[in-house]
Amino acid sequence: MRPLWTGALSFGLVNIPVRVTSAVRITERISFRLLHKTDLAPIRYQRVCEEDDKPVDWADIVKGYEYAKGKYVVLTDDDFKAAAIESSKRIDILDFVRVDEIDPRYFETPYYLLPDKGGEKPYALLREAIRRTETVGIGTITMRANSHHLAGVKVVGDALVLEIMRFAGELVDVAELTVPAGDDLRPQELEMAEQLVNNLTEPFDPSKYTDDYHDNLRKIIKAKMKGKPLEIAESEEHEATRVVDLMERLRESLEMGKRRGHTAGEHAAAKPTGKATKRRERRPTRRRRTA
Repeated sequence: MRPLWTGALSFGLVNIPVRVTSAVRITERISFRLLHKTDLAPIRYQRVCEEDDKPVDWADIVKGYEYAKGKYVVLTDDDFKAAAIESSKRIDILDFVRVDEIDPRYFETPYYLLPDKGGEKPYALLREAIRRTETVGIGTITMRANSHHLAGVKVVGDALVLEIMRFAGELVDVAELTVPAGDDLRPQELEMAEQLVNNLTEPFDPSKYTDDYHDNLRKIIKAKMKGKPLEIAESEEHEATRVVDLMERLRESLEMGKRRGHTAGEHAAAKPTGKATKRRERRPTRRRRTA
């Protein structure tokens, strides 16, 4: 895989030659062209001046910042060059922070950090130190002159992962939102809700979640290419649970969870070990009927 960036990862006086590669597999996304309805000809966009309603060439276009309604400050190429940060070939880890102290909203895009020749041992050393201390290395990286990023270095398996992070000013403060305080929650409601969560808790398996919307689109496109329109079942619309129904809905949900767990237990019991099978063959046992 072709590296997106090469340089060095440094912590203290240790420098590790590394390269950055993508940690996300780019899947084929469905894209559409806008067409003229009558003849299906592609639609072309023009850059039109709002003042005289005439097309404008790229050479006559500048970039402006609107600081007040209808008032602009124009920035030139020299202005952008002056603001640009010199591209660096080093990722400086400034701090190590415990994993559980970082709000997950700060993390944005993951990349793999791989060692270049000569960096294998210090790479493994840093990886194991981060793993054992359960920390994240926090630093900065400049991939291009106009892309200066906060970054975290963490361990995933036996690899170091560089994750581009958001700066503090990019997050919306929760204090700005209007959310319920929960002072009116009854102990019985909270207990039943906790039971329901515990009943539905399972190990995370990302393979069980699929992009149904794009799968449906692909099916419809393939069917239309063959001249056979395909109907997709409409999804249900759910109304918000009313307060008066809350306890009853919690009870029903718990019963459903219990039935699901009971069914899973029957499936597990239906797969006896070899020894159990032989014992059953010698002396059949009577199964107790369940409701």
